[in-house]
Amino acid sequence: MDLGIKGRRAAVAAASAGLGYASAAALAAEGALVTICGSDSGRAAAAADRLGPDARWLRADVADPDGAAEFVEKAAALMGGLDILVVNGPGPPPGTVAQTPPEAYQGAIERSLLAVVRMSLAALPAMREGGWGRIVAITSLGARQPYPNLALSNTARAGATGFLRTLAREVAADGITVNSVQPGLHRTERVTQVYGERPPLGDVPAGRLGEPAELGAVVAFLCSAHAGYLTGAAVPVDGGAYQALL
Repeated sequence: MDLGIKGRRAAVAAASAGLGYASAAALAAEGALVTICGSDSGRAAAAADRLGPDARWLRADVADPDGAAEFVEKAAALMGGLDILVVNGPGPPPGTVAQTPPEAYQGAIERSLLAVVRMSLAALPAMREGGWGRIVAITSLGARQPYPNLALSNTARAGATGFLRTLAREVAADGITVNSVQPGLHRTERVTQVYGERPPLGDVPAGRLGEPAELGAVVAFLCSAHAGYLTGAAVPVDGGAYQALL
């Protein structure tokens, strides 16, 4: 299926590896012009090289709200506009509620909520000017079904989901859709850091880790011309782990 985004300008945050890179690769394969970022210049440059000759990169720390907004603004300037934004960033440290001091929540909110807000708001002027836009945030299944040992992430990602759904209502008439994908357990460095070499797959009906490219394909569809009437959604990509009816 042709997703209808050839030539569209896409900024993909934190895309030197993992789910961000997989999303950038899926968009580049559809002919989108992609600018990625990473906090390490060498890794970001190498990732852009793998994406193809038209991909560009910037160094940015999107865990910091100011850095997150600056990435989007610079990417739009570099490409002469912006049609697609994939919001992504590193998650907060693991830990239970009992293990997590109250002062740690501020950093998690800046990293996984305020950075989402700043990136999204920074993208709106260019998208409104063009009368077309796609914002897709990579959050976590923990926003819907909290994970053990991820108190900070569960809290901040839930706030980000509320923001994204609110924003979706406000910009739909401008031709801009706002959605999120909620990954379960995928084959990424983050999952290995949190769970080690044996992540808990007992509650995953698929019985395996998801591949990053599988999530990237969902992100690309949500960014497509075909998804223009799909907004305000939070889509689990989790091998069937989420079981509730609503």
